[in-house]
Amino acid sequence: MEAGTDGPFGSLHVRRRLRCRLRVVHAGPRSPRARSPRMIVTAESDRALRDPLPAIRVEPVPAIHLEGVRFGFRIGGRQTEVLAGLDLDVEPRSIVALVGPNGCGKSTLLRVIAGLLPAKAGMVEVEGRPVVGPDSRVGLVFQEPRLLPWRSTSANVAFPLEIAGRDREARERRVAELLGLVGLREWSRARPAELSGGMRQRVAIARALALEPAVLLMDEPFSALDSLTRERFNVELLRLWERIGASIVVVTHSIAEAVFLADRVLVLSPRPARLLADVTVDLPRPRRPGDLDAAGVTRTAAEIRAHLEGATDDAFAVATGDIPSHPEPSEAVE
Repeated sequence: MEAGTDGPFGSLHVRRRLRCRLRVVHAGPRSPRARSPRMIVTAESDRALRDPLPAIRVEPVPAIHLEGVRFGFRIGGRQTEVLAGLDLDVEPRSIVALVGPNGCGKSTLLRVIAGLLPAKAGMVEVEGRPVVGPDSRVGLVFQEPRLLPWRSTSANVAFPLEIAGRDREARERRVAELLGLVGLREWSRARPAELSGGMRQRVAIARALALEPAVLLMDEPFSALDSLTRERFNVELLRLWERIGASIVVVTHSIAEAVFLADRVLVLSPRPARLLADVTVDLPRPRRPGDLDAAGVTRTAAEIRAHLEGATDDAFAVATGDIPSHPEPSEAVE
């Protein structure tokens, strides 16, 4: 190799012929807050060319990345902290369940990830890019379907597509696909008042998927359903997840539901929310309701329950799913 460069400190000329290559060497494990592994790049001489190069391991970008996320409300002139510096990564194509005491900030956390509430501090990213406001990469399903009562099923599902400026043909094609996905093709012209509670929630899920989000956030989506219907909907949700390939974060007060749905169950502390435990669910997929009787699942549920019992006096109600919803303050702390 022969090269010459001119710079502010004079000229440098190299007249030695070299054959070299670049070698990437990991300098240590990735830290929890690091955005990428630390690496050292070195140049090696001709003799090193005979050695095999080490494989470069590239880690996938998390579907969701939270770093030091804080959020609070101002209530009656007093500041109330809700999220206390949360750090979290959610892997692509995974399901994560959030459990915790009533009022700890689970629903607030979903709204921060969706960009509906701005984080007071910290970083919120989806697929490696910051969330700075309502984001089409994120779909959100609320506890209540919140459908527009004067619109038909098709028109409710099409609403995000209209806002996004999709043409009529594209909207109709996408709506037909989504209604087929949730099993409501024959109800495309029905108004919300003509649908059952479960059917309305299916419409809400289809609407949340309209823009093909990478992340689907679900805030106790089946809490209003009876236990048998809820169990059936959980099975349908897993089938839907297999087809859409999105990452799902679901809030629930039911330990059994969390274990059945999720790859990981995150246990949050009372407000202000901190991460108390990250419990891995070792249950093969595809899953069936009968799988919840397995000994390993019982141990996992007991571990989650133990963390909840240490976090709240309401642990029994949390564990059985017998906790009512509560209103969240609407004014964020500046």
